[in-house]
Amino acid sequence: MNPLLALNQRDQFVWLDHISRSLITGGVLHRLIEQDSLGGVTSNPTIFDKAIAGSTDYDSELRRLLDAERNIGDRALVERLIVDDIQLAADVLRPVYDHSDGANGFVSLEVSPDSAHDTGATVAEARHLWQVVARPNVMIKVPATQAGVRAVEMLTADGINVNITLMFSLEHYEAVAQAYLRGIQRHPEPHRVTSVASVFVSRLDGVADRLLEKIGSPAALSLRGKIAIANAKRIYRRFRELFDAEPFTTLKRGGARVQRPLWASTGTKNASYSDVLYIEALIGPETITTIPPATLDAFRNHGRVRTTLGTGQEEVDAILATAAAVGLDVHAITEQLQADAIRAFATSFDQLVATVGEKRRQMLTTAS
Repeated sequence: MNPLLALNQRDQFVWLDHISRSLITGGVLHRLIEQDSLGGVTSNPTIFDKAIAGSTDYDSELRRLLDAERNIGDRALVERLIVDDIQLAADVLRPVYDHSDGANGFVSLEVSPDSAHDTGATVAEARHLWQVVARPNVMIKVPATQAGVRAVEMLTADGINVNITLMFSLEHYEAVAQAYLRGIQRHPEPHRVTSVASVFVSRLDGVADRLLEKIGSPAALSLRGKIAIANAKRIYRRFRELFDAEPFTTLKRGGARVQRPLWASTGTKNASYSDVLYIEALIGPETITTIPPATLDAFRNHGRVRTTLGTGQEEVDAILATAAAVGLDVHAITEQLQADAIRAFATSFDQLVATVGEKRRQMLTTAS
């Protein structure tokens, strides 16, 4: 069996961590849905910058927008191009959404990184994007900063599907899950709201491995490639504690949906590790894994499927205890990773605006 299909049998669904106009219009997205049972698509400013800067696929639409409104701002142009991609992808995925009764078939669109530390701005932009995209199977991505967590509760209460992103730690997860639980209690029709909590995985090993090598002791070196998976498994354990008990069981009887963990940053960055390490190590029920295209192909080719979440809890605790004992401050690392990721996405968004601005100037110059 196709390993990607085998994941579905274990109640884990695969979303693609990539979007582009050619992916949608060239039939690739439809083919991934038909052949691999793809359940969704995630996007971010970096992905969009690569898609728009790296092709001419958006040029005809950009010309059309400029012909219609010559003085439109660069940021407004960016929003128009992105929203069109999101709408097109959502329409392709709509049968998945309908067939799953609203559990899958989503496309995620991120609020501007400029709003990451401003609750009011995040809520306002999320509401705006929700209305502009106007598709039931869109998720608005909100970062798991303190301001973002406050926004999650408000947006969930509004009935907006939220993908809470840039989570790196158990503390981030706890705050996000509690915000969702508070928000879903305030919505009169909770079954209409779907949310995921995106935990970034491989980036943690990228930093932790370097620090463990710097410590250099046998105990420290034995932890390389293990911290991120142990951290994610600890988060999954807390997920089960929260969503298998009160108050959620009462909310579930009223139609509320589980806020599933979504494993992000699943591409292997260390060439000495298996290229499907972070997929195989985090397989379990009521989860999603979002996978970049190269890793998706690798897992389809040689991925092994067995349930690996909810098992080996003593080993998880031992790994994290040993990490603390050798002087690895996982909490400090995860806080820094979140701050760095927000800055990186802000840089990508600024680059995206600059890319579209340059294309615009070239088109206007040629036209004149």
